[in-house]
Amino acid sequence: QVQLVESGGGLVQAGGSLRLSCAASGRTFNTYAVGWFRQAPGNDREFVGHISRGGNTVYADSLKGRFTISTNNAKDTVFLQMNSLKPEDTAVYYCAADNNIYFIRLASEYDYWGQGTQVTVSS
Repeated sequence: QVQLVESGGGLVQAGGSLRLSCAASGRTFNTYAVGWFRQAPGNDREFVGHISRGGNTVYADSLKGRFTISTNNAKDTVFLQMNSLKPEDTAVYYCAADNNIYFIRLASEYDYWGQGTQVTVSS
């Protein structure tokens, strides 16, 4: 089991950057793959990106080149670096983890979730 604690959300102007953190409590991510999702009001929870246990990353097509997922050396924190933010990026962002994922873009595949952190991008 792993508990996830998110931080780093806030208000930023369009074109700015934020780095979100997802910290594992009591465990590392050594045996887990981690996904990032977001949900805006009135929208479904959508896939943002994913990092495998081996460090390979996958991103939503619309976000390629702007968002980057990484981990620290201790592998107890996963980061989502968000650059060139747009108003349409406004959403609650969630990190999620699981040790056995086949469909990495589906939220239902992940068993463990952070509490979510609000990101608001003003125009």
